[in-house]
Amino acid sequence: MKLTVLGAGCWGLTLAWLLTDNFDEVVIWGREQDLSDDLVQNKHTSKPLEVQLASKVEITSDMEAAIKEADIILNVVATSGTRNVCENLKKSGIKPEQILVNASKGIELPSLMRMSEVIKDVLPEQKLAILSGPTLAKEVLNGLPTAASVASDNRETAEFVQKTCSVPGKFRLYTNSDVVGVELGGSLKNVIAIASGFAHEMGLGDNCAGTLLTRGMAEIVRVSINLGANPSTLYGLSGMGDLVATCSSPMSRNYTVGSMLAKGKKVDDILKELGSVAEGVKTSKAICELAKKLDIEVPISNAIYEAVYTDITPKELLAKLMNRKLKEEERYV
Repeated sequence: MKLTVLGAGCWGLTLAWLLTDNFDEVVIWGREQDLSDDLVQNKHTSKPLEVQLASKVEITSDMEAAIKEADIILNVVATSGTRNVCENLKKSGIKPEQILVNASKGIELPSLMRMSEVIKDVLPEQKLAILSGPTLAKEVLNGLPTAASVASDNRETAEFVQKTCSVPGKFRLYTNSDVVGVELGGSLKNVIAIASGFAHEMGLGDNCAGTLLTRGMAEIVRVSINLGANPSTLYGLSGMGDLVATCSSPMSRNYTVGSMLAKGKKVDDILKELGSVAEGVKTSKAICELAKKLDIEVPISNAIYEAVYTDITPKELLAKLMNRKLKEEERYV
């Protein structure tokens, strides 16, 4: 059995580390400029997290060689690079029966496509699954247990990934047929995580944290069901599970972005300092555009969009959210 991981970032390396013993061969592909000498020569990296890979793991920038005879190909590149990677997969001779598993959480701009839609746009015949859930990389690297969803339109595909990529005691996978719900839950929660980090840095308290979680979930559900998701999916691992984890932990890059925004830092400087992608930044724009298209209110997401892309102050944002017109609390389940 061969596993290929596309993307040598934090989560890609973590997944390769986690799944090494499940496969006979493990290959990590990355762009040449993203592969440090330490990673290539020593199978080690210290930024943004320290990861030591097994000696059997291969590192390469040759995509054709990386995907040759791979049973599972994990896409873990930034969402903005997924279309380009799929084009390269097509040129490199990916076969329809090879299972492509997307583990990137976000929405493409300006198309507003989910990652499965982007992948199918380029590789319409590809076997495809979506991996999403509460998976903070540092905790996974520390051997702490978690669970995630594997969503696919094809039950056999989901069950194969579930069986092949589960790790006893560490990584428990559940199958799910609701691709839309699993993708949107994992993508949209990143925006609420920015809001959570923002509120924590401002010292707004635990009541506010609980309010953000519940009202943020209402926005996620509101948008997702209008795009075809089953509302119950959003209260599962890839929705509520992921939301709680990322909104509660400074280990979340999106939470950290929110915290730094509340300190008055500009988003470009924040991302430079982080040295890694925080998908919630671009997703804040995507969810606002989707909501406008669907004529849906998403006040928390709108506030984060303003925090990221305008000069509004934290106090002004809080006043806008708290002084909105009073309304009834909606119910979805």
